[in-house]
Amino acid sequence: MIPYTPELPLQAVLFDMDGTLVDTEHLWWEAVEQVAGRPLSEADQPEVLGRPVEHTAAWLAAGSGRDGAELAAELHREFADRVRTEIVPRPGALDLLDTLAAAGVPTALVTASPRAVADVVLDALGAHRFAVSVTADDTERTKPAPDPYLAACRALGVEPAGCVAVEDTETGVASAEAAGCAVLAVPSLAPIGAAPGRTLRDTLVGVTTEELRAMAAPELRVMSWNLWLGGSEVDDHRAKQVKAVLESGADVVGLQETAGTAARELAEALGWHHHRAGENLGVISRHPITARFGDPGAGFYGAAGVRVEAAPGREVDVWTAHLDHAPYGPYESAFDGLGAAELIAHEDVRLAQMRDTLDRIAASSRDGVPVVLVGDFNCPSHLDRPDVAWPVTRAAQDAGFADSYREAHPDPAAEPGHTWSPIHPVHEDGSGRAEPQDRIDYVLHRGGLTVRDARTLVIGTPRPWPDVADNDWPSDHAAVVTRFTLPRP
Repeated sequence: MIPYTPELPLQAVLFDMDGTLVDTEHLWWEAVEQVAGRPLSEADQPEVLGRPVEHTAAWLAAGSGRDGAELAAELHREFADRVRTEIVPRPGALDLLDTLAAAGVPTALVTASPRAVADVVLDALGAHRFAVSVTADDTERTKPAPDPYLAACRALGVEPAGCVAVEDTETGVASAEAAGCAVLAVPSLAPIGAAPGRTLRDTLVGVTTEELRAMAAPELRVMSWNLWLGGSEVDDHRAKQVKAVLESGADVVGLQETAGTAARELAEALGWHHHRAGENLGVISRHPITARFGDPGAGFYGAAGVRVEAAPGREVDVWTAHLDHAPYGPYESAFDGLGAAELIAHEDVRLAQMRDTLDRIAASSRDGVPVVLVGDFNCPSHLDRPDVAWPVTRAAQDAGFADSYREAHPDPAAEPGHTWSPIHPVHEDGSGRAEPQDRIDYVLHRGGLTVRDARTLVIGTPRPWPDVADNDWPSDHAAVVTRFTLPRP
């Protein structure tokens, strides 16, 4: 087994300066009041907060008839003088920068202030804390245009979608969101409204790297696992199942062959939520389950689903399906020599079960909620064996489902992804014939999820049947684990 090592979706954190990292918004406000020669009011905020010096100078010039360039120079002087003598880091700012540095997450300073002022602040905060700084002097357009944040991302070599921008004004938030960044908004002088993809906090105190990772690109790891008669063929199987789930890094596991109690017992051991359907289907989830679907009285074969709250305000439907094992196409192909037409004709039972599953999914689906369908389909994929148009997986594809494993590993010859069977190198009828090795367990998806990785999972090196009691891996199937990025709201 390859140990589970999560890749961090958080590529960088991009910080505004004034009012976000340092308490300078009031200094800027005082500088503008000094140059304007009058107190400012709430009505003046859109022309002052988060705006570059040139914008505010032009606004003052329009109202006073004074020269805009002279006003800009005066604003520069007034503000810089105040920064040098009165700068104060915002609560939690330095702690968060240090936390990100310790976690290896790069940071950038992205400000609408000129370079001369930004360099004064960088000296006070420690320029070493930032890999990149972008000021009003560095882009043709500044905030609220996306240019400063896009420039910072280019300089860091990161994608905006993998970054969190930390801002304190509507102007800055507009700039970051236009660039495609998630936003942590910590208002200073003026409130900031709630919006999808935007997180509001009163302060930076207590903000963690984990919270920022979740803002940048929330992930969901989904596992499909046939437990093989609940795992009863292997000693101490329940503890081994718990260990496998933990080492997989999965957030949600669609189970087959649960032998009635496995879903509940696994969930209880993990402290997770669960749904049981019939005697052999279940879903366990570290995230809250907000709805349950499918036939609660399903037999050995069937389908069941749940809706999980995978991140605040973001739900995903996860279904598990177990389709009939007979007749088994790989045996009919390898042992009986059946051709494509006969193999396809013999998929009628599984095809009907898949269509029933897809109908149930359609009936329970909700707009904007992605769907993951996992399971032991007991048949190969049309993506793996182009000589046979295996109809079960084609039916799922026709219903809009993509095969996550084949997205991550497009070449079936290089990465076959076999899940049947880690304990059956030879056929168990005693003939000595090699057991057909096939990919019959799947994690399919539709609705905006992005596949970041997919892999098969087997712990240890299982001994072959029938000497399996001491195996570390308590199943006759390999599991499949896919890591998704959730779509932005």
